[in-house]
This record gives sequence, C-alpha cells and structure tokens, in this order.
Amino acid sequence: MLRKQSGMTLDTLGELTGLTKSYLSKVERGLSTPSISVALKLAQALRVDVESLFARRAEGEGVTVVRKTERIALAGGAEGGEPRLQMIGGGPDERTLLPFVMRPPADFTASSLKEHAGDEFLFVHRGTIEVEVGGKTIGLKTGDALHFNAALPHRIRSTGAIQAEVLIVVAGGAHAAES
Repeated sequence: MLRKQSGMTLDTLGELTGLTKSYLSKVERGLSTPSISVALKLAQALRVDVESLFARRAEGEGVTVVRKTERIALAGGAEGGEPRLQMIGGGPDERTLLPFVMRPPADFTASSLKEHAGDEFLFVHRGTIEVEVGGKTIGLKTGDALHFNAALPHRIRSTGAIQAEVLIVVAGGAHAAES
C-alpha cells in the first residue's frame, strides 16, 4: 500500500485529507470506493499521481491499453448494473490526464457538489445530461462537450429516457493541486 510505503499512518493521512480514519481504512481494504475528488485528495497527500492509486503499471514505452473488461469501477452500479463511474486510463505516474466513463444518476440529490484541482472536460457519448457548475445549470446532449475549471463546485445528472454515458477527462489533477 502506498500509505505504508511512505511510512504514513491512517491518522496522518486523515489529517492531510480531511477524511476519517475509518473511511480511509475501508478504502484500503476495498470496502469503499473513493470519488474522483477524494482520489485527488489522497493522491496529493501521498504525493503520487491519482492513477497510481488504482491502475496497474504499464510496461513498455508509455503506451497503455485498458480493455472494457479491465476498467476500474470507482462508484456503485447504475441502471443496467454497470458501474456509475469507471477509470478508463492508466499508466505511468507522469500522465496528467485522467479519463473516466460516467453514467450519471437521474437526480442531483444522488451526488453532492464536487470540486478539485485542475480542469475537467466532459463529452456526452450517449443521452442527455445537465451539469451544475459554478452556480449555473447547463444542458448537454449527445455529441456536446463542456470544459471548465474543476475548482468550481460541480455535479452531473442524466435527464433523458435513456441512461446517459459521459466521457470525463480531468487534467492537472494531483499535479495542479501541488502547485
């Protein structure tokens, strides 16, 4: 575990991240899956790239292939039994883009507002969504994209008859949080 390798206690990691020792223990044991914003906090506190918390190391010359069956689930099931949030990238620590596929819930109350370091880019692959960002609500449909400063409080919901699927790319992440 990265925390143990760095000689850090759960108490110290909790102080650095604002997370409880109990929650951190559950994450370490695989009983709880952190959100993107929590993963970014953990990566910053551990001074590692967020991908190193989840992804297996790529071998070779900086090329990573993540098959659909190898995606890492970061949040619980959505309609159809698929995870609501999956990490679809991986690779060496120097990577600064963190790609995810999200199947947002239909209700904003199902997720709290998030904010984290870096930029966030959304591309609606399927369906329609609403994004609440910086106090505004923006509607997007299949093929639409949105780019914003991820420090602005934000959340996403699916609004159509079919479950929306969104590509999310977080740029800067842990690196931006360190500066």
